[in-house]
Amino acid sequence: MNNVARRVMDGRIAFDRAGVAAHTGASYSTVNHWHRHRARFDFPEGFRRDGHDWFWLDDIEAFHAAHQATKRAELTKVDRRGDPEDLIGSGAAAKVLGYSSYRNLPDALLDHPDRVEELSDGRIRRRWYRRTVWAVADARTGRQSTGRTPGTTGAHKPHPYADDERLHTAIELLTEARAAGRDRRGLGGTLARQLGVTPRTAQRLLAIAAQTSSVALASVFHE
Repeated sequence: MNNVARRVMDGRIAFDRAGVAAHTGASYSTVNHWHRHRARFDFPEGFRRDGHDWFWLDDIEAFHAAHQATKRAELTKVDRRGDPEDLIGSGAAAKVLGYSSYRNLPDALLDHPDRVEELSDGRIRRRWYRRTVWAVADARTGRQSTGRTPGTTGAHKPHPYADDERLHTAIELLTEARAAGRDRRGLGGTLARQLGVTPRTAQRLLAIAAQTSSVALASVFHE
């Protein structure tokens, strides 16, 4: 990811994709998803300058306000039954939130699993405490919850590649694989060659990219 993020052009504020992510609180991969499917999400077209895609601040704020309003209008009834300490997978989490599919899970949940396990075939299995899922549901309306909102309680412990630009290359590679209808097999070797790193490091980067990329999680690494 670059270090530009924001610039004043012709007296107006513009964001690049990293700036849009920072301003809206969405993940970088989610911004890519919005832009790739802009006709579906009504995301601003933007413009190209100096090798970057740019978006006007007022256009982004109008889009995000409408996007949030649409999400609030689609709120589902939450299932409050069960032990708050139960660890559940993506399918069960979707049912708790009232969704018909794990593909509808929000970024706030996908980006902050309580447990992550990489399976032998390279897929990622994510699990959450039931109370975590309730907390995410409550955050949609501002309701106070006794559950833990992901990423807000206790000391933040970022993964070792949190500020590593190589992680963004891994996320982009995963996103491209998804767009082409491919799974993760063989991506480790491709990433290792692109970055000039060992296959083990490449696999670690891909595992973390899968955990932090909502697009990849929702569309490629399902249970």
